Amino acid sequence: MDVKAPLRRFDEFQQRKPALALPLGIVKKFSEDEGGSMVSLIAYRAFFSLFPLLLLLTTILGYVLAGNEELRQEVVNGTLSQFPIIGNQLKGGELRGSGIALAVGIVGSVLAGIGVVLEAETTFNRCWGVPKHAERGFLGSRLRAIALLVVLGGLAVVSTVVSGLAAGGADFLGAGGKVFGLGIATVLNLFVFGAVFRLLTTDTVPTRALVPGVVVATIGWEILQVAGGWYISHEVKNASAVYGTFALVIGLLAWIHLGAMFVVLGAETNVVRTRKLWPRPMFGGPGTGT
Repeated sequence: MDVKAPLRRFDEFQQRKPALALPLGIVKKFSEDEGGSMVSLIAYRAFFSLFPLLLLLTTILGYVLAGNEELRQEVVNGTLSQFPIIGNQLKGGELRGSGIALAVGIVGSVLAGIGVVLEAETTFNRCWGVPKHAERGFLGSRLRAIALLVVLGGLAVVSTVVSGLAAGGADFLGAGGKVFGLGIATVLNLFVFGAVFRLLTTDTVPTRALVPGVVVATIGWEILQVAGGWYISHEVKNASAVYGTFALVIGLLAWIHLGAMFVVLGAETNVVRTRKLWPRPMFGGPGTGT
C-alpha cells in the first residue's frame, strides 16, 4: 500500500484551492526561512525589553498623574490591563514617580529595545531575501535603531495608554462600550504595526505590499489580548502562590513568543503574496508559484 498516495492527492487538491494554497504557502515559506528560530530570537529580545519599558511607563504615569487619584485609578484599570499576562499584578502597586526608576527605565528600554529593533529588521530582511551586503553597517544600523525605537516606542506607549483609557471608559457603557473600546484599540494597533512593518522593511518593497502582514499581526495581537485575559482569570487568579508564579512566567513567555510569531507570519504573508509564491507543492520541491 502506497502511504504517500493520500498525501499526493491532498497536495494536488490544495494547489487548486486558493483558500488552502495561500496559508500553506505561507507556512512552507516560514519553514524554509527557519521561522521558528527567528521568532525565538525576537521573543528573547522582547522579553528583556518588556520590564524596563513597563518600569519607564509606570514611572512616567506616576509623575503625570500625581495628585489625581481618580484618573490614576482609571489608568491603572485600563492602561495596565492592556498587558493581560502581568496587568493584574501591576494593578496592585502604586504609580509613583522616581528619578532613579526613570533613569533605569530609559537606559534599560533603549539598550533592550535596540536589540528588538535590530532583530526584527534582520528577520524582515531574511524574509525578503535582502543580501548581507545591502544591509546597513554596524554604526548606521544602531543609530537608525535608536531613532526607530523612539518613534515606534512612542507610538506603542500612546496606543497602550489611549486603548487603556478607552477600555476603562467602555466599562461604564456596557457591551456597546466594550465593542467601541475594542475598535479603538484595533485601529491604534493597526497604525502601530503599520509603522513597524514600513520602517523595518527594506525601502524597495512598496507600502501597499505590507498591508496584509499588518492585518495578520494586528488580528494576532488582539487574539493574544483576549487569550491572555482568559488565562489570568482561569489559570492564575485562583492558583497557589508558587504555582501562580510559575504560571505567570510561562504565560508571559508564551504570550511574547506568540506575538513574535504573528509578526513573522505577517512578514511571510507579504512576501508570499507579493512574489506569488503560491500555490506550492507541500511534499516536493520549493515550487515556482503562479
